[in-house]
Amino acid sequence: MKHAQTTANNPRIVVIGAGMAGILTAIKLHEAGYDNYVIYEKSDRVGGTWRENTYPGIACDVPAHLYTYSFEPNPSWSRTFAPGPEIHAYFERVAKKYQVLDRIRFNEAIPSCEFREGCWHLRTSTGRADIADVVIAATGVLHHPRVAEIAGLETFAGACFHSARWDHSIDLEGKRVGVIGTGSTAIQITSALVDKVGRFDLFQRTAQWIMPIQNVEYSADEIAGFRTDPEKVETIRRKINADFQHFSNSVIDADSVGMKEIEDACRANLENHVRDPQLREKLRPNYRAGCKRLIFSSDFYTAIQHPHANLITDGIERVEPRGVRTADGRLHELDVLVVATGFRADSFIRPTTVLGRDGINLDAVWADHPVAYLSISIPEFPNFFMLNGPNGPVGNFSLIQIAESQVGYILQLLAEIRAGRCREISVNATASARFDDARRTAAKKSIWATGCKSWYLDKHGVPASWPWMPSRFYEEMAAPKLESYDRVS
Repeated sequence: MKHAQTTANNPRIVVIGAGMAGILTAIKLHEAGYDNYVIYEKSDRVGGTWRENTYPGIACDVPAHLYTYSFEPNPSWSRTFAPGPEIHAYFERVAKKYQVLDRIRFNEAIPSCEFREGCWHLRTSTGRADIADVVIAATGVLHHPRVAEIAGLETFAGACFHSARWDHSIDLEGKRVGVIGTGSTAIQITSALVDKVGRFDLFQRTAQWIMPIQNVEYSADEIAGFRTDPEKVETIRRKINADFQHFSNSVIDADSVGMKEIEDACRANLENHVRDPQLREKLRPNYRAGCKRLIFSSDFYTAIQHPHANLITDGIERVEPRGVRTADGRLHELDVLVVATGFRADSFIRPTTVLGRDGINLDAVWADHPVAYLSISIPEFPNFFMLNGPNGPVGNFSLIQIAESQVGYILQLLAEIRAGRCREISVNATASARFDDARRTAAKKSIWATGCKSWYLDKHGVPASWPWMPSRFYEEMAAPKLESYDRVS
């Protein structure tokens, strides 16, 4: 058998992606004493989704002090929900501080990786070949733009782009701007642009429930206090984490008291902040709050009532050179058209071709729906691990908390290889099937399964997210159940 040129206690490790999870993985590998690793990054900078998305108004819907690595707090966040540029700068700063940049090969995507002869054979987009004992896919969730199939989109004569490919060369001052979509991105764009453009048309296919938030700007004195007294940051983190635990425990049970409280808050937000009864009804969803990913905003309802704003609920018939033609026959003339129709959240590592033991293709394994045991491991794909993979708690946890727990779990699996107790390790088919069956059964009780269409659902209409309490996730991550794994010596 041919193996990568390594020893058992110093395996060759390839990390794919230099976003939040990839940076974290490199730091933790180094801390654990691994030094034979490399990160391949498709772009020329770190940052993942925060590098890709630069649209006006971009911010995280997790409070900033929780959306940081636990070992690297940031006392300098400007407000409760940090804007995208601050978050991207944070990850760049952390990558530099921990010397992660030295480990990254930028502008090298991984089109294919294949397990054969006992190790992973990878080829990069530049033609480089690499051989690794272990592959860790830190490729993220929201990075493959989904462009809606709209007739005539390519004929539009003005500037037209997906929200994740924002064209900052376009001067929007006084322009007629149209945005297709009403997810989190479109809501943030609306709030950021409505008073800066000549006219703002928001094309809504599905109304969204909006959870009210207070996005407070920290004063100079507060930031100074965070810098001099780390316990103040920890106090905020504990409070936010407790709130998240309550939210997470509520959404997994559609009939919970907590879920009713969330729905009541969303309903009151709409009733109390939209004056025009006709507009209010256009903005009222016909499904339960939380069924789709809940949107958090402090000012969307104010923004959509701005004199420049128009909420358009008639279906789009086609795009024409001069604008968007809706089903009522009206042409909405525009200078700029933004497609804010989200991402292919079920892609994960794809379009990379991943071939496991005996040439088994990950696309074939995932033909019905993407699945990974604890969102980390897949049967017959030895020494291949995912961060924030399928069926993880993407809808109700902080992704950084998830990734930190998963990296700790993966390091324990790597310890089996390092100690010489096995050469290959992957979840066995029985444990994986048992986990997926239990997950699918539990998911049907969640708020996500109450009748709406969302990117949480697989093609059978079953929510793909983690359907249990946070405590169960962290218990699972504390130590691998090695009896669930196939190990080859």
